[in-house]
Amino acid sequence: MITRRQFVQKSAAVAGVATSSVVAASSLLSQTELHGQTEAISNPDPNLAPARPDIDYKPVITPNNPKLPWKIVGGAKVFHLVAEEVDHQFAPGLKAKCWGYNGSVHGPTIEAVEGDRVRFYVTNRLPEPTTVHWHGLVLPNGMDGVGGLTQHVIKPGETYKYEFPLRQHGTFMYHPHHDEMTQMALGMMGLFIIHPRGIHEAPDRDFAIMLSEWKIVPGTSRPDPYEMTEFNILTMNAAAYPGTEPLVAKQGERVRIRFGNLGAMDHHPIHLHGCAFRVVEADGCEIPPAAQRQGGTILISVGSTRAIEFVADAPGDWAMHCHMSHHVMNQMGHGALNLIGVNTDNIDDKVRSTLIPGFMNMGQDGTGDMGDTGMDMPKNSIPMLGGQGQYGLITMGGMFTILKVRPGITTYDDPGWYKHPPGTLAGVASADDLKRDGIPQGSASS
Repeated sequence: MITRRQFVQKSAAVAGVATSSVVAASSLLSQTELHGQTEAISNPDPNLAPARPDIDYKPVITPNNPKLPWKIVGGAKVFHLVAEEVDHQFAPGLKAKCWGYNGSVHGPTIEAVEGDRVRFYVTNRLPEPTTVHWHGLVLPNGMDGVGGLTQHVIKPGETYKYEFPLRQHGTFMYHPHHDEMTQMALGMMGLFIIHPRGIHEAPDRDFAIMLSEWKIVPGTSRPDPYEMTEFNILTMNAAAYPGTEPLVAKQGERVRIRFGNLGAMDHHPIHLHGCAFRVVEADGCEIPPAAQRQGGTILISVGSTRAIEFVADAPGDWAMHCHMSHHVMNQMGHGALNLIGVNTDNIDDKVRSTLIPGFMNMGQDGTGDMGDTGMDMPKNSIPMLGGQGQYGLITMGGMFTILKVRPGITTYDDPGWYKHPPGTLAGVASADDLKRDGIPQGSASS
């Protein structure tokens, strides 16, 4: 039996819990608004001094990519972007004539702090007009960079000025908003990192990576801007493995990795080995701790940015790559014939003697040897698969890199390959092991 008094008391308690839940949800919403919108509409103090690297913020690291320099003039940070043709190397053996900024593909990383007033001069040295769109930033409409809509295009030889205060912090990007199909496909994009102002807990290592995709026909030297589906070069900061620089961290450090995706068509499920991370930011907006999810793979959609954080507590050489298997191969693997299980005995000799000198069939027993065949490559092309590791060929290329975690290091230079402690390296099972555990010996199992 429950008395009326007890019922009223329990109802009040339930109502109190419900009210608390509503208040908590409202508080969470306010935090989300603070980082995503409310903060963006408030005007920064014009008297704020421009923030200084290594004093007011910890600079981000963009492997394979430079930073855009700046100077202070009248309290504003002044940058100069030059849109121009660039000779770019994706990996040893593969170069292309691309379009980029300041001699770099992708464009150099822009770095500033919320509250900074930034002034960008953009000079166009391309053969056609361009603009710059500041992807994800809240700013005056006339600074948004959409050709024909919010501004006149920047004609070849002209220099335009963009100026606005930074009202947000987070991971953002920049790219043209004029003839996007051509200009972005040729490499015109970059990262725009805005750090929070004031006291905050910065990570020990803060990396930023732009994901993109290209179509470069083997033997050619110009990306194809009209490709819509069959991309054969997949890159991190415009480098394909083995051309990607490793990410180096000291064991125990807190690491952030920011991702942006301005590829034409493909989303990328980026998988990091050796740890579980938290997703801390989406499209430049911080995610409150209560809403952060944990995982080992994060999907980076086209046009979006994400940031993850983790403690690098496990030493080793940990792979980080797109988990779409065709995105971790290079151009010579695209369009290859399916010869799995085909008997190609004597075919090589016949083709070499009558049709193609140096011809070599590949793939009848799988494709793991396609990066180490010794076969002559078309000019300006790279093999399907990656490069040599300490134990043989690493059979991944494209959108692949390595997180190198080491104990007690005093420099972040590439430490070389990880030396595994005794008993921690997989190897051929001994006869004694097989016998002890009742595993049949030989290649066939029962």
